[in-house]
Amino acid sequence: MKQILAICGKEMKTYFGTPMAAIFIGFFLLCSLFSFFWLETFFARNTADIRPLFNWMPMLMIFLAAALTMRQWSEEQKIGTLEVLLTLPVRLHQLVLGKFLAVLALTSCALLLTIGLPISVAMMGNMDWGPVIGGYLGGLLMAAAYISIGLFVSCRTDNQIISLMLTVLLAGLFFLIGSSGITDFFGNQAADFLRNLGTGSRFSSIERGVIDLRDVFYYLSLAVFFLTLNIYFLDRTRWSFGENTAGYRRKAAITVLLIAVNLLAANIWLSRVSSARLDLTAQREYSLSRATREIIINLPEPLVMRGYFSAKTHPLLSPLVPRIKDLMTEYGIASRGNIQVSFVDPKLDEQIETEANQQYGIKPIPFQVAGRYEASVVNSYFHILIKYGDQFVTLGFDDLIEVKPRPDGQLDVSLRNLEYDLTRSIKKVVYGFQSLATVFDGNPAGYKLISIITPRTLPEPFQAMPDTIKKVAGDLEQESGGKLLFEEKDPDGLSAAEQQKMNDQYGIEPIRISLFADDTFYLLLLLQTGDNIERLYLTPDMGEAELRQEIEGAIKRNGSGFTKTIGVWAPTAGQQSPLAMMGHGEPKDNYQIMEQLLRENYNLQKVDLGPGRIPGDIDVLLLLAPHDLTDVERLAVDQYLMQGGAVTVLAGNYLLDMSPEAQSLQVSKVKDGLAGLLSHYGITVGESLVMDKQNEPFPIPVSRNIGGMTIQEIQRIDYPFFVDVRPENMASDNPITASLPAVTMNWVSPLSLDDQKLQGKKVAILLKSSNESWLAPSPIIEPDFDHFPGNGFAPGQNLEQYNLAVAITGDFASFFQNSPDPRLQQNANKEKSGHDESMEEEHTEPEHTQKNRDLPPMPIINHSPPSARLVVIGSAEFVSDTVISMSQGLGADRFLNSLGFIQNVIDWSVADEDLLTIRSRGSHARLLKPMTRQEQTFWEWLNYGVALAALAAVSIFGANRRRKEKPMQLVEETP
Repeated sequence: MKQILAICGKEMKTYFGTPMAAIFIGFFLLCSLFSFFWLETFFARNTADIRPLFNWMPMLMIFLAAALTMRQWSEEQKIGTLEVLLTLPVRLHQLVLGKFLAVLALTSCALLLTIGLPISVAMMGNMDWGPVIGGYLGGLLMAAAYISIGLFVSCRTDNQIISLMLTVLLAGLFFLIGSSGITDFFGNQAADFLRNLGTGSRFSSIERGVIDLRDVFYYLSLAVFFLTLNIYFLDRTRWSFGENTAGYRRKAAITVLLIAVNLLAANIWLSRVSSARLDLTAQREYSLSRATREIIINLPEPLVMRGYFSAKTHPLLSPLVPRIKDLMTEYGIASRGNIQVSFVDPKLDEQIETEANQQYGIKPIPFQVAGRYEASVVNSYFHILIKYGDQFVTLGFDDLIEVKPRPDGQLDVSLRNLEYDLTRSIKKVVYGFQSLATVFDGNPAGYKLISIITPRTLPEPFQAMPDTIKKVAGDLEQESGGKLLFEEKDPDGLSAAEQQKMNDQYGIEPIRISLFADDTFYLLLLLQTGDNIERLYLTPDMGEAELRQEIEGAIKRNGSGFTKTIGVWAPTAGQQSPLAMMGHGEPKDNYQIMEQLLRENYNLQKVDLGPGRIPGDIDVLLLLAPHDLTDVERLAVDQYLMQGGAVTVLAGNYLLDMSPEAQSLQVSKVKDGLAGLLSHYGITVGESLVMDKQNEPFPIPVSRNIGGMTIQEIQRIDYPFFVDVRPENMASDNPITASLPAVTMNWVSPLSLDDQKLQGKKVAILLKSSNESWLAPSPIIEPDFDHFPGNGFAPGQNLEQYNLAVAITGDFASFFQNSPDPRLQQNANKEKSGHDESMEEEHTEPEHTQKNRDLPPMPIINHSPPSARLVVIGSAEFVSDTVISMSQGLGADRFLNSLGFIQNVIDWSVADEDLLTIRSRGSHARLLKPMTRQEQTFWEWLNYGVALAALAAVSIFGANRRRKEKPMQLVEETP
C-alpha cells in the first residue's frame, strides 16, 4: 500500500508541477457551469436542484478522464521510462493502482470544486441533498470506470493524442449504447439490456438519489475489468513468446477471462435483485412507505397486480418501464405473498389481449414516433391492472405519467407519483369489495350504539322512533357478530345528578319541545368508537331504511374499509360557466378539473343544502365558493359540523366575474355566504383582497401604440393578486402542507382568528402571505399602466403577513344555538304563500305524506364533539377551471401544487393519514426563492468566480508542495 501511495503522490505532483491539471480541470469547470446556467437554463426551470449539472456529467467526464489519462502510460513508453518501471521491485498491480488513484484524486478534486453550486442552490431554495450526494457518488463511480478505460488505452499506444481519441471513442461507446438514440430502435427487453450496459443510463438512476447495488457493482465491474486488462497488457510487454512461457501466458489469459466471466455473471445475477438499494432522498421518495407496507401486508385476500407493457413503445416511455417493474416487484415482496405481480405483453398473446380489451377495457395507445427519415404511429400497451375479487382498477398513461415542456422545446417525461397511484388504487378496489362485516372485523375495539330516549315524554310525532331504533340496532348487532353493541338508556329513571353526569359524559342536553317551552325530552342516538362519540341525525319521518343508512354511514366514517364519500356543493352551473351563459354547451360548474382529480380516490356526490341537513353517508362536506345561501342551507352546514363532520370551505369573498356584462377583468363581491357562520366559529373572512410582492406572473393583454397603430399583446407581468406562498410561510409540521413546494392563492381574502373563540381547539395556520403583502384599497384587479407604469398597481402600504388558510379541530358551538330554528320559519312561509296550492295537494297526497310534512323538525344540536374538523381557505378561485386553464395556457404547472393542496386537505379531512403520508413523499418540485434578474446574475457569476478561485488556490498549493519536497523514492534505500 505504501508503494501504491508513493506512485500516486508522484503522479499528483507531476500534474500540479505543470499547468496541465489546472487547464483540464478549469475547462471541465467552465463547461459544467456553462451547461448548468445556460444550456439547461437553471433560473428558467425555477427548481432548487442541480440535476442540470448531472445531466451533462456523463459526457463531460469522458473528456476529463481521457485528458487526464492520455499521458499515463503513453508518455512512459515514448520517453523510455516504462522499461525502468517494469524492472523495479514494484508489482504491476501497484503501478496500475497508483496511477489509477492519482487520476481519480484529480477527478475528485474537479468534482469538489463544483461544490459551491449545490451550496448556492441550497441558499436560493429548499434543496434536497439526497440527489446531490447520489449525483456526486455516481460521478466518482463513473469516473473510476472511464479512468480505467483511459489507462487501458494509454498502455496500448505511445501517442498521447491517439490515446485521447481512442479513450473518448471507447468511453463514448459505453455512454451511447444506453442512450435513447440507440435504444429507440429496439423493443423493451433489448432496450433494457442496452441501458444496463450504458454508463449514462446507469448514472441517471443514481443521480435521483437512489444508490442501487446493481449500478454500483456495474461501475466497479467495469473499472476492475479494464484495470485487469491494463495489468495483463503491461505484463505482455515483458513476455517472450517461446514454449517456456506458454503455460504462463495461457494462465494469465485464463485469469483475465475468468475475471470477466465472473463479473458478467455477478451483474446478471444482481439484475434480478431490486431491493438492494439505498434511498437518499429527504422523504424516501423511491421506496415503499410504512403506510403502504401496512396496507398490503394486512390484505385479507390475495390481490392481482399486472403490468401490460408492449415490447415497442414510445422512446420517452421506454426508460420508465424498468422503474415501474421494479416498484411493482417490491410491492409483491413487501406484501409477503398477498400481491401477485406479473408482466405481460398483450401483443404476443391473443387470448390475453382479448381479455384485456373486453374484460378490463385496456386498449393500446397510439403514440407518434419520429425517426430520422420518417414518422410512424406505434400502438402499444402502457397499463397496470389492480384486481381484487370482482373489483378492478386500470391505470393508464394519463394516470401514471407527467409531461412537462423544457426550455429547449423538448419534453420531460417522468412518473407522476407511482407509489401513491398504486396504493390508492389498491385501497379503492379493496374497499369497494369489502362488506360492512369486514369493517367490523377491522376494528377489534368494536362499536357501541347508544340510544338515550325518554319514551313517556316524547312528542307524538316521535312515538314510533324507539321501536324503529330498537329494530334496526338489533339487526345490525346480530349481523356484526358481537362487534356492535346496542345499549338503551332512559333518563327518566335517573336522578337529577345522574342525568347531569350522563349529559357531561356524552356531551348532550335535553331537547326542548319548542324554543320557549320548559318541557324537554331525550331522543338521541350515539355511536361510540373508542373515545370518539358521534351523534346521529334523526328525523320524525325516518323509516328503517333511512335509519340504517344513517347508522352505516357513521360506522363507515369511524372505520376503515370503504371508499369515502365527498359531498360537494358548488354554485349554480349557469352562473359559473362562461360557455353556458353564452348559450354554448350544457351548464357545468367551474371546478370540473378538481372534481375529476378527487374522483380518483373518493366517491363524489353533489349535495343539496335546501332540506336543512346533509345525508348520513357524506364523510366530508366540500363547499366551493358558497354564496346566495338561505338560513336553512347554513343550518345544514352548521349541523353537519355539530355532528362531528369535516367541512372544507373555499370562502373567498370575491369571485371572478364571468358574466357577459363584464367588459374587463373584474371580480364580484360574494353575497349571502358563510361569513357570519365562520365568524361565529372564530374565523373572520376579510372584506378586501390580499396583494403580495411575492407573486406569480399573470398574462395580461397590454395595448401598445406602434406607428400610430394600437395593437394588443399578451405579457406576463407581476400580479400581486396571485399570492405565491412558499414553504417558509406554510405550516411545516402539518401533513397538509409539509411537502408542498408552493401554492398560489388567486384573489384571496385575509383570514382573522378570534383567539377567545378558538381557545381549546387545535388550530393550524396552513398558508400565510409574505411579510411584504398588503390589502388592496379597492376590488379593482385590472392593472392600470397609465398611472402606474411599473406593474400597473400602486405600491403597497402597511406591509404585513396575512393568514390565507387555516385548519381547526375541536368542539364548536352552533351558530343557531340561541336563534330561532330557520326551518320553522321556512315552513311557515311556505304555508302562508302556498295555502291554496297546499289545499289542492291535500286531495292527491297520501295520508302519511301529509302527516310527515306537518311534523316539527329535529331540535338543533348545540355543540360538536372534539373530532369535528373545519378547513377554511380564503380563495374560491385558486382551483377553478378558469385559473387552471389560464395556467396551462402559459405552459406552467403551478396549478398542480394548488390541486395537490386541496387533495391533501380532503385526505386530512377524512382522516386518511395513509394516503396523505404517501402523497407527501411524492416527488415535488422544490422551487427557487423569487429573485430579480440582477440577483440571478450575481449568483451565476459568483459560482464562476468561486470555482476558478478555488482552482487557482489548489494549483498554487500543489506547485509549492512540489518545489519544497524532495523527490519521492519508490524503493527504500538499503544500509
